[in-house]
Amino acid sequence: MKSITAAVIAVLVVIAASMSLYRLDEAQQAIIVQFGEPIGDVVDQPGLHFKLPWQDVRFFDKRLLVWDGDVTQIPTLGREFILVDTTARWRISDPLRFLRSVRDERGGRTRLDDIIDSVVRDMVSSTELEEIIRSKDWEVDLEHLEDPSMANRSDVDLQQQPKLGRELLEEEILKRARRLMPELGIRLNDVRIKRVNYIESVRAQVESRMIAERQSIAERFRSEGQGRSQEILGEMERELRRIRSEAARTAEEIRGNADAEATRIYGEAYGADPEFYSFFRTLESYRALGENSTLMVRADSDFFRYLERAQAD
Repeated sequence: MKSITAAVIAVLVVIAASMSLYRLDEAQQAIIVQFGEPIGDVVDQPGLHFKLPWQDVRFFDKRLLVWDGDVTQIPTLGREFILVDTTARWRISDPLRFLRSVRDERGGRTRLDDIIDSVVRDMVSSTELEEIIRSKDWEVDLEHLEDPSMANRSDVDLQQQPKLGRELLEEEILKRARRLMPELGIRLNDVRIKRVNYIESVRAQVESRMIAERQSIAERFRSEGQGRSQEILGEMERELRRIRSEAARTAEEIRGNADAEATRIYGEAYGADPEFYSFFRTLESYRALGENSTLMVRADSDFFRYLERAQAD
C-alpha cells in the first residue's frame, strides 16, 4: 500500500514538475501568461525556469527573422508599370509589446505586409524608374556592355547619374517603415528590393514606346540633316551667284578694255594711213557678207563708190 502511495505521489510530482518547469533555448525569449494576461518580465536567460501550473508560456524568437513580401504591381512616377519583389530582415525587440499588439510571428508578418508594402508602393510610385533600378554611385561603361543594344535603350538613360539611386531609396523605405515598428515591438533591420521587372501586359507597350522614341529621335536627326543640307545648298547657291556676278563683271571689264584698246588701235591706224584703214574696213565688210551673198546698195552711196574705185584701182 505504501509503495502504491509513493508511486502515486511520484507521478503527481512528475506531472507538477512538468507543468511548472519549462526550458528556454538560447535563441528564445519567453513571457508568462496567466488567464490571457502577461505576468512579470521577459525571460531571456537560457535554461530551466519555473512557473505555476495554471500559467502558460509564450515563446518568441530572438534571432533575425526574414520577411518576404508578395510580388506587387506598382506604377512608377513615369507611369511604367513594374513588378516589385521586396524582402526585409526583422527581429522581436519587445516581446511584451509584440504579444499585446500582434500576439505571434504570424500576426507580426501580417502587419509587416501592410506596412512595408504600403511604404514601398508610395516610394516607387513617386520615383523615376532609373532611380529604382540603379545605384547612385554606379557608373556604366557602355563600351564593355555584354549586350551593345542596351546602350541605345530609350526607357533608361545609362549615362544619367541618379539623384537618389536604389540604395538611398531602400534607406528611405526603411526609415519610413521603422516609424511604425516600435509600437509593435519589432525592430526592422533592413529592407531590400530583390527584383524589378515589367509586367507582361505592359512589355509590348514599353517596347512600342521605345520604338516610337527611337523613331522620333531618328526623325529629329533627319530633320536636322535636311535643315543643314538646305543651309549648305543655300550657301552654295549664294556663293555660285557671287562667283557668276564677279565673273560677269570681270568679263564686262575685259570686254570694255578690249573695245577701248580696239578703238585706240583703229584710231591710230586711221591716223597713220586713212586709205589703208578704208581698205581694211572694206575687207571686213566683205567678210561679213560671207560666201554666195548678194549685196544691194544704192548707186550714190559712199560704200558703192568706194567699191567702184577699189575695183578701178
